[in-house]
Amino acid sequence: MRASGTFHVADFAPAPVPSPAIETALPVDVATMEKRYEGEVAGRSATLFTAAFEQSAGTGTYLAMESFEGTLHGRAGAFNFAHSATTLGEGRENEFFAIVPTSGTGALAGITGTGGIAVDADGTHRIWFDYELGQ
Repeated sequence: MRASGTFHVADFAPAPVPSPAIETALPVDVATMEKRYEGEVAGRSATLFTAAFEQSAGTGTYLAMESFEGTLHGRAGAFNFAHSATTLGEGRENEFFAIVPTSGTGALAGITGTGGIAVDADGTHRIWFDYELGQ
């Protein structure tokens, strides 16, 4: 089953990088985020976010682990999902997106699957989950 929606970042808080730091040509940054979702995916998430990213060139890679609380198609619960991607100025590649097995609660207990994130030309952030619910 596919559930889709839009989201925005409600809070982005940079955090110190744990030691020992290693200097590279592109430093690693860490942050926490809160996101808000609307549509068939409705609710909020708490995100641990890390990236090595060159803002001026739009190149780099990020990794994120999110704890989502809300509804998919009206089914309420919570679960974790992880995602990452690389950008080389335009577009995304090497994308990864997975719902963490056995992380679901409530009506989302037993959830498994994948999904994706896309950003429209106007800046709208879209998310979708291709998921199944276990028995």
